[in-house]
Amino acid sequence: MKKLFIVALLVVGMTSFAQERQLTPEQRDQLQLKKMTLDLDLNASQQKEMSKIIAEQSAKREARMAERKATNDVAEKQLTADERFANKNQMLDEQMAMKERMKKILTSDQYKKWDDIKGKQHRGMKKRMAHNKDKKAANMDDKK
Repeated sequence: MKKLFIVALLVVGMTSFAQERQLTPEQRDQLQLKKMTLDLDLNASQQKEMSKIIAEQSAKREARMAERKATNDVAEKQLTADERFANKNQMLDEQMAMKERMKKILTSDQYKKWDDIKGKQHRGMKKRMAHNKDKKAANMDDKK
């Protein structure tokens, strides 16, 4: 789940550069499905199932973003340890459920390839986040 979420974030991030011509959520979903079809060589029934999954994830992502924005507008709030635990626990549960769904839809070769792609994307995201964190720390030092 997290890995697919990361892919979706990457797609959203890449499309956000065209500020005046942003893609609709349906267009982003369709592009994500086509990319998965090319990467994993999905058949028609697999594409149909993946389309449902991508649409569900897109809706969940939009709802979380709206909720986060509403929370940030109210106040800059630090999450308690219990809230962070609950969020992390929910995310991991969603990831496990996603893996199970993918195992049912994909063949073993496709699943292995999907898992490898997600791992590479996750490592790349971690690398970029660490790089950005280093940049922020350097900028904070410059301001002092």
